[in-house]
Order: sequence, then C-alpha cells, then structure tokens
Amino acid sequence: MQEANVQTSELYTLQLPSKPESITLLENLIEQIADKHNVSEDTFANMMTCLNEIAINAIVHGNKLDESKKVIVNAEVDPKRVIWTITDEGPGFDYEHLPDPTAVENLENLTGRGVFIVKQLADQCVFNSTGNEVELHFKI
Repeated sequence: MQEANVQTSELYTLQLPSKPESITLLENLIEQIADKHNVSEDTFANMMTCLNEIAINAIVHGNKLDESKKVIVNAEVDPKRVIWTITDEGPGFDYEHLPDPTAVENLENLTGRGVFIVKQLADQCVFNSTGNEVELHFKI
C-alpha cells in the first residue's frame, strides 16, 4: 500500500496589544519564521514591510490605539508559502475606494501609501468584506 504524500503546515499566532511598541513582537515572529523556513532576503524584506504596515494600520486606525483591543496575527507556513492573517477589532474601512497615491494630487501627501505598497510587495492581498482583516500570501 502506497502512502499519500501529505504536506503539513505550521501555525503561529500572536495577540498584540494596540500600542505601537507591540510591533517588536511581530518582527520577532517574522524573523523566527524566516530563519526556520529559509525565506529569501527579498521575501523576508517584503514580509517585514507589509506586516509592519498592516499591523500599524490595525493598531492606529482599526483599534484607535485602544489597548483593551487586540490585533490578532496568524501565520500558516507550508513548504511553498506563508499566509499571514491580520485582524483588528475596529469597524473596518472601505479598501476598494482609497485615494490613488500615484495621482498627481496625492504625490506630496505624507500618508496614504500603505495599502498600495502592500499590494505591490505581497504575492496576494485579500481583505475581508468589512476591511478589518487582511490576508497576505508570500511564496517561499
């Protein structure tokens, strides 16, 4: 009898208090996963950039720096990819109608580029219907 070729994945989870200093915990997890799974430097840099951006947005804009609210970070790692899910306890936002940061009238704005950058760097970026959860895929 032949055994099925079963690929297993590893799961990681973090609950971050809604304060900017919590990002250090996330950065440590990203480094741990990258080291353990031999993630390339480019993919590691993209994950670090995207996850920092999304987590800070969740803390500041989603949970409004309310330390009683958490940002939940999950990572599922299999031999070919890492799928990160970041969820805040806020009401969400309309991710489909964000101002275009490349439009002439927005070029000098100091904010408003995060989601645009994340969509460029992640292999896949999927928001839930309310906009308080995002799933980011990275091939490894």
